Amino acid sequence: MPDHQPPDRWIELTGVVNMRDLGGLPTRDGGRTAYGRVIRSDNLQDLSPADVTELVDRRGVTDILDLRTEAEVEAEGPGPLWRVGSLRHHHHSLIERLAAPAAGIGAVPAGPGAAMGSISNSVAERPVVREGVGLGRDAAFWADHYRGYLERRADSVAAALRVIAASPGATIVHCAAGKDRTGTVVALLLDAVGVEHEAIIEDFVSTAGRLQRIIGRLMSTETYAPALRLQVIEDQLPRPESMATILEGVTAEHGGGANWLRAHGWTGDEVQGLRARLLES
Repeated sequence: MPDHQPPDRWIELTGVVNMRDLGGLPTRDGGRTAYGRVIRSDNLQDLSPADVTELVDRRGVTDILDLRTEAEVEAEGPGPLWRVGSLRHHHHSLIERLAAPAAGIGAVPAGPGAAMGSISNSVAERPVVREGVGLGRDAAFWADHYRGYLERRADSVAAALRVIAASPGATIVHCAAGKDRTGTVVALLLDAVGVEHEAIIEDFVSTAGRLQRIIGRLMSTETYAPALRLQVIEDQLPRPESMATILEGVTAEHGGGANWLRAHGWTGDEVQGLRARLLES
């Protein structure tokens, strides 16, 4: 595994800070993922006209896979890509819409201002702490959080990967930060097509280098700022141990991401189709 991320995987646009292509990652059987198939990103609300042209006309994006909650989508409104008639938009939230606040990890209170997804993890329901003190979220906390996506919203995860498998062009998968929800779906995707675990973890933690800029973007919106004001950057760091725990758990319980998909309704032919879609020929 290389000791740094190849620079051409990052996509530098004015309207996002955490966008990269999932091409070039090594598989366990000696292959590589193909470029131009899947792009992971933070939210797409601020894309400029030039950014849209780059993604649609030059990079061949045909599908947008949005993992945010319904409340986030409603609060933020349609972004620039909604005005592109050729694009197909797919929404598969990894967090249940609740009628009222409920305690517990992964629960999200109703209402756009509180529906923070993985950015707040229901911070409105947790004990209030002094600004800047943080919430003490360690690697184990986030591993439990990601496991909750796979356990409670397996339907959305499986459906999200079907979007990628069926896309005629490139798919952008995103949430708010492009870190937790996107990171979990991308990790399962990459594991299912045979990418080395070390490379999956490296891709996951590469977001850390852009975390200050990601949080800066989200702090400028009323949707995300109230919860983020209660946190410090260490609360949001993507830690390798978190993703290693998830991958080890999927392997122990199912024999890997491909078998996880089979256990959640995919056929063997569909899994092979996903591999053909994602890997270099």
